[in-house]
Amino acid sequence: MASSQIPHFNYIFTGTGLSALMTVYKMALTGKFSGQSILLLDEDAKKTNDRTWCFWAREETLWNSVISKKWDSALFANEDFRRDLDLNPYQYNQIWGLDFYDFVFEELSKHQNITFLNEKVTDINELETHVFVGTEANRYTCDYLFNSVYTKAFALSQTKYPVLQQHFVGWFVKNETEIFNPDQTTFMDFSVEQRGNTRFMYVLPISKTEALVEYTLFSENLLPKEEYEKEIQIYLRNLGGDQYKIIEKEQGSIPMTCFPFWKKNTKRVLNIGTAGGWTKASTGYTFRNSDKKSSELVAFLNPSSKAFGSLKMSTFYKKNRFWFYDLLLLDILYRHNELGSTIFSSMFKKGNPALIFKFLDEETSLGEDFKVILKCPKMPFIKALFRVIFK
Repeated sequence: MASSQIPHFNYIFTGTGLSALMTVYKMALTGKFSGQSILLLDEDAKKTNDRTWCFWAREETLWNSVISKKWDSALFANEDFRRDLDLNPYQYNQIWGLDFYDFVFEELSKHQNITFLNEKVTDINELETHVFVGTEANRYTCDYLFNSVYTKAFALSQTKYPVLQQHFVGWFVKNETEIFNPDQTTFMDFSVEQRGNTRFMYVLPISKTEALVEYTLFSENLLPKEEYEKEIQIYLRNLGGDQYKIIEKEQGSIPMTCFPFWKKNTKRVLNIGTAGGWTKASTGYTFRNSDKKSSELVAFLNPSSKAFGSLKMSTFYKKNRFWFYDLLLLDILYRHNELGSTIFSSMFKKGNPALIFKFLDEETSLGEDFKVILKCPKMPFIKALFRVIFK
């Protein structure tokens, strides 16, 4: 049994990223976990606006009060065509990281059974009856542990599953003249030079003079920071942005892989978020997938469930056909990264935007899947299918 000298909790979350905060927030809202002690551990105090999340949705969500901007229209473009996408019945939503953190922690502060400690986790050791967690300052034990600290080595130390990155640098700029359309986000603009990669610009316009402009790649290797920033400068100049002020900068690198992170789950330890394979492998989108998975996890953990006493974290994850679709796309982009513009353009040039978003949300029927897939170039996917089957 766990030592009485060490603080014990029913649940410990190592890392308080999106997946952990969504899960604990929903646990608090249900009222079913008030008798369960919950500890969140993270070396980051979550006091800065360190990222921007975007997602599409058809209806109200739990997060509507912290959505900073919504768009009903999006632009898709490449060097040959531009298409205005009517997103109805979807809207494209933006949330600033700090707004999300403040919103969640305001609710968590009302629950005495939930504790947040600003400590760096150094050790996790699963035993038969509990899990031991060490930080730089203290030691704790718990019945179940949820880890969202991503370990690159798990995916990079194998070759069966390709690993790409969605990597980007973004500038939030304020221009002296009106160069942006605040009613339309630029979802993907492949008109920038591809240079053998999948490269595009992503623009979130807040007003006619303000926008977050990101240079994004889906590729294996990161670039020198100057290269991202040079491309942003060129893009702004082409829009007519010669006199602008950089208000904020952000950068990130999100793993895109179908590596089965869930196989690292055990009886008492569950990997969540990017560490658990919750990121949508084919796009790098995290918010919508984490929202769904966190709801599934809270239902899975329900203390009033008959199965609660025999919980095994290793049984939580279920693989579906969309994982296989993602695997095929990543296989293509890993071998022929220059095909990204062609593949995405073929989907969006004449495809139904709402159906594509529904497909990317993994909510389509098999028949609807084929309506999207058949828009894509056939030969690369046929070759990828044979490679995956016979690997």
